[in-house]
Amino acid sequence: MAQHTETRQDPAAWSALWAMVLGFFMILVDATIVSTAIPALMAGLDAPIGGVLWVTSAYLLAYAVPLLITGRLGDRFGPRTMYLLGLSIFTVASLWCGFASSIDSLVAARVVQGLGAAILTPQTMSVITRMFPSETRGTALGIWGATAGIATLVGPLLGGVLVDLAGWQWIFWVNVPVGIYALWRAAKYLPRFERRSHRLDIPGVLLSGVGLFLIVFGVQEGQTFGWSTVVGPVTIPVVIGTGVAVMIAFVVWQAKNRAEPLVPLELFRDRNYSLANVAIGAVSFTVNSMIIPAMLYLQLVRDLDPTLAALSYAPMSLLSAILAPLVGRALARRTPRSLALPGMIIMSLSLAAYAFALRVDTPVWLLAVMTLGMGLGSALVWSPVSITATSNLRPDRVGAGSGVFNATRQVAAVLGAAMVAVLLQARLAANLPEAAGTASLAASSNAGGLPEAAREGFAAAVTQTLLLPAVVLLLGALAAAFFTPPRWWGEQQTESPKSIH
Repeated sequence: MAQHTETRQDPAAWSALWAMVLGFFMILVDATIVSTAIPALMAGLDAPIGGVLWVTSAYLLAYAVPLLITGRLGDRFGPRTMYLLGLSIFTVASLWCGFASSIDSLVAARVVQGLGAAILTPQTMSVITRMFPSETRGTALGIWGATAGIATLVGPLLGGVLVDLAGWQWIFWVNVPVGIYALWRAAKYLPRFERRSHRLDIPGVLLSGVGLFLIVFGVQEGQTFGWSTVVGPVTIPVVIGTGVAVMIAFVVWQAKNRAEPLVPLELFRDRNYSLANVAIGAVSFTVNSMIIPAMLYLQLVRDLDPTLAALSYAPMSLLSAILAPLVGRALARRTPRSLALPGMIIMSLSLAAYAFALRVDTPVWLLAVMTLGMGLGSALVWSPVSITATSNLRPDRVGAGSGVFNATRQVAAVLGAAMVAVLLQARLAANLPEAAGTASLAASSNAGGLPEAAREGFAAAVTQTLLLPAVVLLLGALAAAFFTPPRWWGEQQTESPKSIH
């Protein structure tokens, strides 16, 4: 297969895009698919709740920590090679997950799954940036963005259906035939790009890996350890503080490394790139955190089973899927800021309205309809933010830039889920001081739901909790307000409408 130069679109580019999107969708779905299978895993593997929670935690940690490194590996060994490697590892690990006979074996398999996901993810943006010229890149990134936005919401629904119909093993085994098909499509259509020789920044790899691991582990597992002792004199605040100190040392090293740093800090001299990282962090924080309290409300307060609870978010997912490619095409005429800014605001206000509507007697169909606002806002955000991040990158910075952008997105997702869980527990204690124990997350295992007397307080706690991601979205909107048009956008406007299409 011949090598391709940057931004020269191949006739099979769209086929390659759909092949990549399929693999990307799989790995994002697996970040949330376990949430509705927790009771089944506890029963099937005779495991405690703490052990089952590690099934998700191990995946997210193994996914988030290596992203800075794997983006650069795509530059060095080729994004096609690394994409196929990551998808192969993920698919084989999915088979292992389904055959796991103990909770320890399942957690180990999920770590390998996460590593495969981390290898695959940065290559998707890198290939899109290199394969699609500016006039069609917005549409391609719109499809990529729709995939990222929808997959997180599809996970709980798919997990509930598969557990109900076939058993918990199939939430992992379903990846195997899909992964094999995606591998065949990617091997057939993904072109080989020119490789760039890079020195591997070993100190940077070690510092970023240790720092990210300690921060993500500390925030995500703080609830498990009660925000106190982990082992001996080591406490969760010490773990997080050490992680922050290591990341500061990493940044200092990147600034001093004159050879080839893991994260070229000049990336952040581009205002659009820096602001896009803030914006994507805000969106990812919200999308991955709002599902936790919402699902608890729907299952515990409204007595819905996991499948029906997840179905109430179907309008949001469907609208976002329909609109996102249209938004990508609209970027041929509209600046990213003109779409991302109203999208952030619409999403924030819609989430706040949804939160205030969470009462013990609000019709579930009305809540489902209200998610349409969040779907509209989400569709307006993903593609403009992604194209803003990558549009001004030099070809030799695409791998590093994509790695940092995806690391920001994934770490924000982990931190969002952890912070919302902590806030929810605090609001439950405030709203249900006498029943905080029964109204905690442990109550989700109670098939009968909450006692009537506790439902109003639980709903109020969920409302208050969801205001956090709504506010974080406004911070993302502030970042989007300062986007500038990509360098190629002004030139593109001088072309005729026919040439744009």
